[in-house]
Amino acid sequence: MLAILKREVSAYFNSAVGYIVLAVFFFFSGLFFYLNCLLGNSSNMTGVFGNMFMIILLLTPIITMKSFSEEKRQKTDQALLTAPVNLFEVVMGKFLGAFVLYACCVSIFLVYALVICFFVTPDWAVILCTILGMLLLGGALIAVDIFISALTESQVVSAFLSIGVALFISLLDVFTSVTNSAFITSIINAISFNQNYTNFTYGTLDLSNIVFFVSVAAIFIFLTIRVFEKKRWN
Repeated sequence: MLAILKREVSAYFNSAVGYIVLAVFFFFSGLFFYLNCLLGNSSNMTGVFGNMFMIILLLTPIITMKSFSEEKRQKTDQALLTAPVNLFEVVMGKFLGAFVLYACCVSIFLVYALVICFFVTPDWAVILCTILGMLLLGGALIAVDIFISALTESQVVSAFLSIGVALFISLLDVFTSVTNSAFITSIINAISFNQNYTNFTYGTLDLSNIVFFVSVAAIFIFLTIRVFEKKRWN
């Protein structure tokens, strides 16, 4: 697993993908930080974290689009399937490689918090809680997108399908405004990525939100493993 992890991380930074993802993430996070905190003369970063939700949704497909689709296109997935490692290690190596790049992106918020320290004392509880929420959100989305990547050998198809899923996730909360059923609304709120993430941005560390994101990641990692188990036996 460590060998696959190292190869994935190296592949990101030996190509333009890693630098493009970092540049886009840093640009939008810096823009939101400037508008909400520096220009608005505020130490409250809740607005910055909230605005980053959509950026994260659209960036994770770029990170993961080649995870397995590129392997399938180049027929190197056969080597992975016959390697002396189990499929869990293969999938987790891919997942962790993408997650490391994503974590590098999120780390910029520690820099913004240090900038605020020059003016006032930032609310570290909110900042650290939200960074945890961001990591959990990203981990869940990466797991979903890796599963999609395992279904196709085209990076473009993988990216578009993942973006489609991201748009559906972003629009999920809209359904609560068009239904009069309290039961349906409660279900949508329970499975809403935005609702579960937003709680972190207010410094609320709720176990149910953590369990939600961890469960989504675990389910889709399991499904990805099943895709390759089926292919291995076939």
